[in-house]
Amino acid sequence: MRIALITETFLPKVDGITNTLCYLLDYLDRHGHTSLLLAPAGGPDWYAKTRVIGLNAIPLPIYPELKLVSPRTDVGVYLAGFNPDVIHVVNPVSLGIAGLRHARKLGLPVVASYQTDIPGFAVRWGLGLLRDPLWTYLRWIHNQADLNLCPSQTTLLELEAQGFERLAVWSRGVDTQRFHPSRRAHDWRLRLSAGHPEATLLLYVGRVAREKRVDWLRDVLDVFPEVRLAVVGDGPVRPELQRLLGDGRTTFTGYLSGNELACAYAAADVFVFPAANETFGNVVLEAMASGLPVVAAGSGGPLDFVRDGETGLLFAPEDRGAFVAAVRRVLGDPALARRLGAVARADAEMRGWSAKFDDLFSAYQSVISHSAIKCAA
Repeated sequence: MRIALITETFLPKVDGITNTLCYLLDYLDRHGHTSLLLAPAGGPDWYAKTRVIGLNAIPLPIYPELKLVSPRTDVGVYLAGFNPDVIHVVNPVSLGIAGLRHARKLGLPVVASYQTDIPGFAVRWGLGLLRDPLWTYLRWIHNQADLNLCPSQTTLLELEAQGFERLAVWSRGVDTQRFHPSRRAHDWRLRLSAGHPEATLLLYVGRVAREKRVDWLRDVLDVFPEVRLAVVGDGPVRPELQRLLGDGRTTFTGYLSGNELACAYAAADVFVFPAANETFGNVVLEAMASGLPVVAAGSGGPLDFVRDGETGLLFAPEDRGAFVAAVRRVLGDPALARRLGAVARADAEMRGWSAKFDDLFSAYQSVISHSAIKCAA
């Protein structure tokens, strides 16, 4: 199959979208598919065996890490030259519009992925007045696609309530060989605990951004003075958080990837994730695969795989006290922590990437077949 992927986000930016795309491109390579990726400039020219076309982009003022390609960009020459069977627009905001427009001109079927709760983020950024206009804009984009894929059932229901059409769930997987409890190592624990490997080590992984509510971890440090915290990731509020959490008990590593990231997970004791606007929560699943008990908000994508009291603990998503109470519960009951981690690992073992990409290809084939029927009619 020939697949053209058009994404608003790719390397060097590191997030769940980029990680998913990298796993997908590796899968395409292994299975002999031919693919092309269009993305904002700044990344590699190739990934696996996929050619990457970098397009001129400008940073989003309120989020400089995110670079937007003009929706008026002419991507038709790349698409026509590649002649794909299907076009997959990933998290369309700006470049995705260009992809949709040229796909229609070329008569090609389009799959779109909804992956980021931008309206919810706007509220977290103090821009709540933009919430409804953003929903209107995103609905207009996605309803042009032949199929809209959501990463979780929770997200699908939200989009359905907002008037999005032709929805289906395409969940995410985890590399259970890379993310594994056996990667636990003393040197990593020493590094992440700031030289106190005997202390309980809490771990956060993700963007260091306002919408992730990493500042809630200050409450945990205040209540549990004996614990250490590692923050893996980077983002616009890192300097602010380093001041807020900078009492010598918190280690900021910046971005980690590959085996280094896997070692960081395995070195910790508890995974803490305050964010409440996740459409899936890849890092939560990676923590589970690493055998960690997780504490996550009872909202969004994690509801699809974090079962409260079984594979992790969920807290009321807008209640900071409930977050601290959930952390207290897991820290105060070592038997519970061990049980949660073991069940989480067993559950993650059934969520490998291969089956998820098989599901994606079934979706591709469905829209291709439907498009052929329309053309024949």
